[in-house]
Amino acid sequence: MATAIAIFLLPFLGFSQEDSKVSSQIDTTSIKIGEQIQYTITVETDSLNVVHFPEGQTFSPLETVEAIMKDTVKDKNKVVLQKVYALTQFDSGAYTIPPQRIAINEQPFFTDSFQIKVADVVVDTTKQKMFDIKPLIQVEKSYAKIWLWILFILLGLLIAGGLVYWFFLRKKPLTEEEKEALLPPYDRALLELKRLENSRYLIQDEYKKYYSELTDIVRSYLEEDVNVSALESTTSQLISKLEMLKDAGELKLEDETITQFQKILETADLVKFAKSKPPTSTAEEDRKMVELIVVKTHDALPEPTEEELMLTEEYLQELAKKKQRKKIYWAAAIFAGLLILGGGISVAYYGFKEVKDTVLGHPTKELLEGEWVASSYGYPPIDLEAPDVLVRQEVELPQQILDSIQDMQTFTYGSYIQHFSISSTSVVFKNNQGNPDFEGAIGSALGIFEQVGIKNIITKQEEFTTKSGVAGVKMFGSGNFKNPTTEKSKRLKYNILLFGGKGFIQQIALTWEDGDDYAEKIVTRILGSLDVKTQV
Repeated sequence: MATAIAIFLLPFLGFSQEDSKVSSQIDTTSIKIGEQIQYTITVETDSLNVVHFPEGQTFSPLETVEAIMKDTVKDKNKVVLQKVYALTQFDSGAYTIPPQRIAINEQPFFTDSFQIKVADVVVDTTKQKMFDIKPLIQVEKSYAKIWLWILFILLGLLIAGGLVYWFFLRKKPLTEEEKEALLPPYDRALLELKRLENSRYLIQDEYKKYYSELTDIVRSYLEEDVNVSALESTTSQLISKLEMLKDAGELKLEDETITQFQKILETADLVKFAKSKPPTSTAEEDRKMVELIVVKTHDALPEPTEEELMLTEEYLQELAKKKQRKKIYWAAAIFAGLLILGGGISVAYYGFKEVKDTVLGHPTKELLEGEWVASSYGYPPIDLEAPDVLVRQEVELPQQILDSIQDMQTFTYGSYIQHFSISSTSVVFKNNQGNPDFEGAIGSALGIFEQVGIKNIITKQEEFTTKSGVAGVKMFGSGNFKNPTTEKSKRLKYNILLFGGKGFIQQIALTWEDGDDYAEKIVTRILGSLDVKTQV
C-alpha cells in the first residue's frame, strides 16, 4: 500500500529559476557523543526579498542547541545572510541531517543533506561498572474509555445484584406474625388464647367475635395437631370424630373433657347464630376450659414415631428448598427484567446499532472512542490527529524515479483489507521548483487503485482548505474491493488530499468501508485536524 501511495506523487511540471543562491556547510562530519556541529546556511539574494530560515527542531535526528544570525553583508542591491546552528546528538551511530527549507518571498529552497558519524566516548571499564542494556518495554494501547464503560456496567450489575439480594435472597428478620406462624400448633394455640384473654371483646360487648375466635383457635389446633377435619365440621360432627378417635385408642381423652368441649361449642353456636349473650363470667370460664382442653388433648396424643419425625423433617426441608428456588426464580426474573428494561431504554435512546456495537464491540467504534494521537509526519510536515500512531514505511521505487526524488517519507496505519486505513506521504524533488502536477498524481492514484483490485471506481474532485487556510485538492469517491484472502467483496470509500508547492508535494490518503458511520466520523475528525506547513 505504501508503494502504491508513493507512486501517486510522481508527475510534476518544470521549474523556473530565480536570482537567489542558497548554500550550506558543516564544520565536521564526525563528532563524539555530546559534541556540537556548526551548521551554516548562507543566503545570497536581493535586499528587498524576505528570507525565512529554519526554526525549531528541523535538523532531527540531531538536536538544535542554539541558532545565531552571524553576518549580514550588503553589496549594492544584493544581501548575504548567514545563520549558524549548533547541533548535537547523544547516541552513537551514523545519522543524516535532512535537507533544510529556506523560503525566499514564500518560494522554497532546499539545502543538501549531510552524513554525520557520532562516536562512542571511550570508557575505562576497569573503573566504570557496566550494565546490560535494558530490554524494550511493550507499551500497551490505552483502553481507558472502554474500561470506564465496563466499570459503569459492572457497577450497575453490582447495584442490581445488591438490590435483588436485599429484597429477595437475604434471610430477613421475621415479623411477629411470621414467628408465630412457625410455632408448633400447641404453642400457637396457647399464645392465641392468651391474646384473646387480653382482648376487649367482652368489654365492648362483642360476644360473637369473642366466641368465633375462641372456636377457631381450638378447631385449628385440632386440625393441625390431631389431624381431624375440624374447621368445616359442625359441632356434632366434630364431637363424633373425637369420640371415634378415643374409641380407636388414638386419642386418650376422658368422656368428661369431650362433654365440656361439646357444651362450649354449643354455647358458641347460640352466640353466633341465635344472638345469645351469656354472662361475662361464663365467657371467661369457657376460654379457660378451652385452654385446658387444648392442654389435655396435647397430652393425650401419642408420641410421634421415628418414621413420622423423618417424614416431617423431609417435608420441612423440601418446603425450605421450594421457598429458596422460588426466591431464586424471582431474583432471576427481576434481574432479567432489569437487563431487558435497561436494554430497551438504551435502544430507544441510542439506537439498536449503537447498543449492539457497544456490547459486542466494533473495530472503528473502538478507534473513534479511543485515545487519539496528534503528531507531525514527514518533511515538509503534515500535521494531523489520528486514532493511532502512523508507522514509517520503507518504500522501494524504480531507479529512474529515485533519480528525481531528493527525499520521500511515508507513514501508514491499516490497509485496504482492514476496516480503515490512513497514510501520509511527503516528497521533495531534486532541482525542481515548478508547480506540482495534481492532475497527473490523481491519474496515477486511479491506476494504482485498479492494480490492487478496486473496480467500478467513482471519482469526484473539489478544492480543500486546511484549518490554517492552505489550499489543496481533494479527490473522493468509492469502488468495489475484493479481499484476496477471503474472496469477499465490499464497497470502499476513499479520500485523497494533495498539497504542495515548488519542489515538493504532500499527500494524505484515507480508505474505509461504505456504510460505516463510525469511520465517517473518524474521517471528519481527521480532516478537521489536518494541516500542512509550507514554512518551517
